[in-house]
Amino acid sequence: MAGLDESTKVPTEIKLHQQSRVLEISFEDGERFLLSYEFLRVFTPSAEARGHGPGQEVLQVGKREVGIERIEAVGNYAVRPVFSDGHDTGIYSWDLLYRLGRQHDRLWQSYLERLEKAHASRDAAQQPVPGSGAGGRCTKR
Repeated sequence: MAGLDESTKVPTEIKLHQQSRVLEISFEDGERFLLSYEFLRVFTPSAEARGHGPGQEVLQVGKREVGIERIEAVGNYAVRPVFSDGHDTGIYSWDLLYRLGRQHDRLWQSYLERLEKAHASRDAAQQPVPGSGAGGRCTKR
């Protein structure tokens, strides 16, 4: 089976909660995680966000209100969410989803620190305008 081995934690249930924008995933070992759509979008495993090697990552900004329109099975080892911002190339293996759940707090804190350092926002309307000076912030003269 592609992508699976004896150590793979396999989900027993995956639910999309549209109103709260949370994916709930339960695993056969009893672990259960609530992962926000924003968190999943920010940590997409797609090459357009992760790059093709260390240092090529693209900081995902303005994703606070992103939704998941649907989720599609990828074989018996992963899912592919279709996000409301059009992103649909991230394939989330069972191992990745389990790891994201276990490391959620550390990953999220690191992401918030990177946003702050970049003077970026989780809100789409508050993104810096490229080339506007002042560290990417718009200024009036």
